[in-house]
Amino acid sequence: MPRRSARPGAREGVAGGGSSDVVADRLHSAAIRLLRWLRREDDRSGLSAPRLSALSVLVFAGPVTLGELAAAEQVRPPTMTRLVQALEGEGLVARTPDPDDGRVTRLAATAKGRRLLAAGRARRVKTLAGRLDRLSAADRATLERAAEVMERLVSYEA
Repeated sequence: MPRRSARPGAREGVAGGGSSDVVADRLHSAAIRLLRWLRREDDRSGLSAPRLSALSVLVFAGPVTLGELAAAEQVRPPTMTRLVQALEGEGLVARTPDPDDGRVTRLAATAKGRRLLAAGRARRVKTLAGRLDRLSAADRATLERAAEVMERLVSYEA
């Protein structure tokens, strides 16, 4: 029996025949639900979602200016200033002078900030792996292939 979808306009029971719009809609919904579900693990970090997000940018993008961080997080600089001050107060972020322009200050995650972020990622991965362990080997192989395709898909953004 075909699986029914609660999404308006979603195609029922069509294997591999979905239009790009239908596939995009399903992928978008699944990704959002997956991230929301995994985000529950972030509560154990003790940081709010905006602080964790800003810290993540600093860990993975390297030292950036406050303006660059605000742009990456799509917030106004005064909002980012408050977030950064809180992260600094917890010893998760440090300011350093720009080596090429002494008037510019760069923000970087501290070792403590990198450890906190790594621990959160490990919790999310462990939670997801536990759920994946419940699937058949064939379903896990399908998701592994899907992950490869998704990685390739997001590499097109450059």
